[in-house]
Amino acid sequence: MKLSNVPFQTIDWLTVPKKEHKGETGAAYWQVQMMNDIRVRMVEYSPGYKADHWCSKGHIILCIEGEMDTELQDGRIMKLTKGMCYFVGDNNESHRTYTATGCKLFIVD
Repeated sequence: MKLSNVPFQTIDWLTVPKKEHKGETGAAYWQVQMMNDIRVRMVEYSPGYKADHWCSKGHIILCIEGEMDTELQDGRIMKLTKGMCYFVGDNNESHRTYTATGCKLFIVD
């Protein structure tokens, strides 16, 4: 990731509309702000949310509220709780997410 030609700016997440994305179960609600080719998101997963696909995109994810489990395609499961973050590069370990209780995330990808 290279942050080139991005002027100073602020984001008021309260004014950014939410878009629903259905999971295998539950739903994710995305608020998206683009900075050139970098996507910055606030994402909320409903209780019982499970991703409907394996993802190979790179992310930096900070858990703001709640907790989630990220299953890697090799079978490992990584728990992310409030205050923790993870990062993975493009086309590295494929992963998908599940949360029993719901969570709120800040994501850059």
